[in-house]
Amino acid sequence: LLLSTLLSICSSYSPEEPMLYDHFPDGFLWGTATAAFQIEGAWDEDGKGPSVWDTFSSDPSNIADGSNGKVACDSYHKYEEDVQIMKSLGLNSYRFSISWPRILPSGVGEVNQAGVKYYHDLIDSLLAASIQPVVTLFHWDLPQALQEQGGWLNA
Repeated sequence: LLLSTLLSICSSYSPEEPMLYDHFPDGFLWGTATAAFQIEGAWDEDGKGPSVWDTFSSDPSNIADGSNGKVACDSYHKYEEDVQIMKSLGLNSYRFSISWPRILPSGVGEVNQAGVKYYHDLIDSLLAASIQPVVTLFHWDLPQALQEQGGWLNA
């Protein structure tokens, strides 16, 4: 009976479901996604503090080709161009992450206003291009200062 039921289910399935290939629901978000460390670069500019990834990738033995995120895609300086590329592709959303060492260089305390301005300007550029910002608050970009105090495990 079980085998018969499974065969019935499998034989009725079609990978050519009209919903998948015919249309997408109204309000569907066509977009792209990035992570701050992978695209921003500007690793020590405008008051940004070091992240756990800056520290990890600064040791050439940790990454086979010795690459790091010091420049990355340089989106910190080229975000306006990046937004125009997204617009030209017809995207209507962009998921990006916040680099917390750019906002809180020491992990706590004084807020780096230049970092806040960068994300504010990025969001304004996205909205002006009719692209919905979708923010990831944490994408493994912890300030090194917090890691030195035990990181997430510090209760």
